[in-house]
Amino acid sequence: MNDVPARSQLWNASTGQPDADVVLAHAGGTARLNPGAPVGREQREAAEAATLRAGATLAHGAGNRARAEAPDPWRTCFERDRDRIIHSTAFRRLAGKTAVVVYPTDHQRTRLTHAIEVAQVARAIAAGVGANVTLTDAIGLGHDCGHGPGGHASEEAFDAFLPDGFYHGPWGADVALAGLNLTAETLDGIRNHSWSQPAPSTIEGEIVSWADRIAYCTHDLEDALAAGIVTADELPDAVKGLGATHAKQVSTLIAAVVNTTCATGQVAMDAATASALAAFRRWNYQHIYTRPEALNQSHAVIAVLQNLVSYYAEHPDTMPADFVNPDDKVLAAVTYVAGMTDRFAFDRAVGLLGWTPDRLPKGIGHGA
Repeated sequence: MNDVPARSQLWNASTGQPDADVVLAHAGGTARLNPGAPVGREQREAAEAATLRAGATLAHGAGNRARAEAPDPWRTCFERDRDRIIHSTAFRRLAGKTAVVVYPTDHQRTRLTHAIEVAQVARAIAAGVGANVTLTDAIGLGHDCGHGPGGHASEEAFDAFLPDGFYHGPWGADVALAGLNLTAETLDGIRNHSWSQPAPSTIEGEIVSWADRIAYCTHDLEDALAAGIVTADELPDAVKGLGATHAKQVSTLIAAVVNTTCATGQVAMDAATASALAAFRRWNYQHIYTRPEALNQSHAVIAVLQNLVSYYAEHPDTMPADFVNPDDKVLAAVTYVAGMTDRFAFDRAVGLLGWTPDRLPKGIGHGA
């Protein structure tokens, strides 16, 4: 024990504080609840029914899964979905996947932090309109689990191999998260969160669609400002009118959805604010997403991923056994590569395909 640091020994010794027949985490803790029966699933479902606005999705009577499961005694069906997503491999891998820039620095968003921010915006809207916050949270956390490495460029890369194309929403619901046996309501929201997809079937799914756009427009600008890609002076007046800070922009846009939804019953935004958000998105597209460095990054990502898919389709024995599908080697290869983190995919290009590092995508601080 002499070689173990003193702080580590102290941590190891913190086994709790006995107090009569129970053990407390902290000595001298004074926080107390009135004793009573545990609040289980049925009580939570009853609380939803009593408090959510008509039209919100209730957990009671939901829980329709591809493989039938007995109800959980403690958690609602949507709480179980959220928990399964958080603990899934697909969700953890989002920490290593591009949001906008590959090789993000300490403060730039990854696909994981984007998902967390979408869930936060969606929860705020859901709470404000009286919708099911838990279902909204599950959809928001899981909505991008179908993204491949390298950001949206991966969709174009994989399109070349799939007859119906590659769309990260349906891929997330039907492939990346398929093993979790999520409810139909959660899967529908994930599958259809993109505005180019059919409308989600629930109010909560519609909320996540707005939350996704609000989150990425505002945080992509914040990242670009911090990285020196753009300056605040360049922003159009419509964007400036939403607020001078990321926090103010998010607050303004959330309030617009909440107020319009409560006034009309549709998950919507008033025309003036929606026009400003559309201008925001167009400006980001022109000045952030399609600037020359970003396009070069996208082209490099596409080249890496397409070459990897081709290699694994021709050499399926080099993939983990769980991914091998003799009946469709190309689909199996896409499934494997789509699940990779950026760094793993780029390392495979060097180690497996013999690429030199100068052919790989460049991020900020990596020659961009």
